[in-house]
Amino acid sequence: MAKILVVEDNENNTTLVRDILTLHGHEIIEAKNGEEGVKMAREAKPDLILMDIQMPVMDGFTAAKALRADPATKDIKIVGVTSYAMKGDKEKVLAAGFDLYIAKPINTRELPAQIKELLAKK
Repeated sequence: MAKILVVEDNENNTTLVRDILTLHGHEIIEAKNGEEGVKMAREAKPDLILMDIQMPVMDGFTAAKALRADPATKDIKIVGVTSYAMKGDKEKVLAAGFDLYIAKPINTRELPAQIKELLAKK
């Protein structure tokens, strides 16, 4: 299936996403913050990145901007995963260059289908 980079500072969220996506045949690599995520994306060239928005060191918005500015990573699909669920937050995430917005808590039944659909848009 796909190589997916999960950029998330909360270990429980990382474990949940890893378990769901490996069950569906995806290869998972992990980063704990945006800075590490940008570095890993450049090295590993994942098919898709699940990026938390609120993280230490470098937040998801800054990391996505760096990835979009780099010719080596600009075409990687990036999903913004966040607890921001107020009116306008989805639009803010999508306007920042993310390909998809997923609110926390993550719907574990919908996530695999959302990932599959986004990967099919290549």
